[in-house]
Amino acid sequence: MDGSSYYIPAAAMACALVFKAPALLRSWRDPLLRSVCTLLTLAGLVFLFAAPPTIAKVNRLTGITNVSAPLVYCLLSAFSAACLVLVVNWRGGPPAQTRLLTRRITAGYAVVIVALVVLFALGDAPVERLRDFDTYYARTPYLRELIVLYLTAMTVAGLAMTALCWRWALQVHDWLRAGLLIIVTGYLFNLAYLATKFTAVVARWCGGDLDGLSTYAAPVLASAGAQISAVGFCLPLACRRVGDSWTTWATYRRLGPLWHELRPVSAHVGRELRISWWSPVELQVTQRESDIHDGMLSLYPYFDPAVRSRAYDAAVATGSDPLQAEAEADAAMVAAAVRARAADPEGRVIDAAEVTLASAPHEGSRDLVRMSLALRRSPVVAAVRGQAWGPPR
Repeated sequence: MDGSSYYIPAAAMACALVFKAPALLRSWRDPLLRSVCTLLTLAGLVFLFAAPPTIAKVNRLTGITNVSAPLVYCLLSAFSAACLVLVVNWRGGPPAQTRLLTRRITAGYAVVIVALVVLFALGDAPVERLRDFDTYYARTPYLRELIVLYLTAMTVAGLAMTALCWRWALQVHDWLRAGLLIIVTGYLFNLAYLATKFTAVVARWCGGDLDGLSTYAAPVLASAGAQISAVGFCLPLACRRVGDSWTTWATYRRLGPLWHELRPVSAHVGRELRISWWSPVELQVTQRESDIHDGMLSLYPYFDPAVRSRAYDAAVATGSDPLQAEAEADAAMVAAAVRARAADPEGRVIDAAEVTLASAPHEGSRDLVRMSLALRRSPVVAAVRGQAWGPPR
């Protein structure tokens, strides 16, 4: 693998991190989001500093031969810890238990990183090796232990990640299961990478030469595994975001009939501050709900509990469940009130009425959506619209 084979995945991780940065700034306290950004950062740094051109440059800048080796191994260990922490926070559970497990993982791999630095300082690596440090120094005191330690730490993390994600995938469905299975596939590549590394190192211990496995095959497996795993981590989160946006847009559309019904009588029509069409969909839903509440506020004097009661009975008689019948009754009362308000252009009822909240329809978000759908579909509401309704006495 040449330098571009490392730099392209590093650039991809950097782009993903830039995409996530605004959300991280808004929700810094979200442990899942922090874990995702940490994982992307470490993955990009691993690819960046594992590239042979970067290795040579770091060695020259520091003046320490082969100092890039423990640097890359420390980054790999930190990346392994970040993967485990992400899965722990992603899966959830009691917050205290999640924090305790996160601390244990972080502390354990911090000890590994310190040990890697100490072993490199104790060892002797005078010959610069850009691609085959593991096999070249496989029998050198202290460096031999350094190599075994980082490979073992990565193997433990790889086996734990594979087992955790596989067991979790058997308990969930949809995009989360797909993401977990993709992560498992990526970690199978990582385990294959570790197997080739161990094989080449053990061959050196035994006097053999399988350096090609470590020098050429292992980097390809590591790159494939990291990129596949990154897709697995990002896919469920991205799909969940898309799904949430789709649900919010669906709510916006479903509120349309009720919004159009009440807009002519809204107290703020024509002079309210409107938001732009490119505003976030959550803000547009809030604006639409606010308009609906304003319209119902202006209709309170025209709400007739008798209309609601009759409409409720009619809805139940047609087979609606109690929750749906309440929505149809509220929608019928709103429709009748709109007609009554139109028949009272001078607003005599508003001037004389004593508004009571007891006669107002339920205004929870779910009720608003049901009411809006009832305005379009309910035969009870259609029957109310077809009758002559005057202002309440």
